Amino acid sequence: MAKKKSAETQDDLKLKVAQEASKLVKDEMVIGLGSGSTANMFIKELGKRIVEEELYIYGVPTSFDAKMLASQCGIPLVSLDQAGQIDLAVDGADEVEEGTLALIKGGGGCHTMEKVIDYSAKEFVVLVDESKVVPSLGENTPVPLEVLPFAYSTVLNTLLEMNTAPSIRVSGGKMGPVITDNGNMIIDVFTKIDEAAVKEKELNNIVGVVENGIFSKCDKVLVGNSTKKVKVLKK
Repeated sequence: MAKKKSAETQDDLKLKVAQEASKLVKDEMVIGLGSGSTANMFIKELGKRIVEEELYIYGVPTSFDAKMLASQCGIPLVSLDQAGQIDLAVDGADEVEEGTLALIKGGGGCHTMEKVIDYSAKEFVVLVDESKVVPSLGENTPVPLEVLPFAYSTVLNTLLEMNTAPSIRVSGGKMGPVITDNGNMIIDVFTKIDEAAVKEKELNNIVGVVENGIFSKCDKVLVGNSTKKVKVLKK
């Protein structure tokens, strides 16, 4: 009797979309390198292509972790100001709204640099497994706000006045709040999101907020699922 094929794990699905995304990279491109577990798999796949195909590209990392991993994988790196035009940015997401392709990002606290690089690219592609695709944003995942440390109390008060549920993100490895690569704090907030672009601007208009984790702009989402073929979501 033939053995039953075991179900794919979440990591299997992430690897599937990472491999598919690496095929989008062409010689002499400048690539925005996202942060997080799925983006890390993409960086590793890109490193393999550089070795196997002598691919000539440059990467622009969105975080310290992405920078370190890309260096280990042999990807030449440039800063944002050195890069000029970014051809393709590839990143992950915490949630993707299926109908609009709006996102929530920032579970790893890198959303400010991610947004700068992702929004600057000619094409912004997101990689997720099927568990991240939701009918509407924000019901299960809070929106992270990067906040200037001296302004945290006024930001909290403003968020409470907006009938949201904010909380300062604390570190699991040390006492005190999480500090971003930019030296700021993160406030996670549960808030109703009817229109992502409107809510994105509303949260950024709070004095003391540097950037929030709603991404209303995305060109394409690659979804790892239990079928053989990667699902592609476009607007």
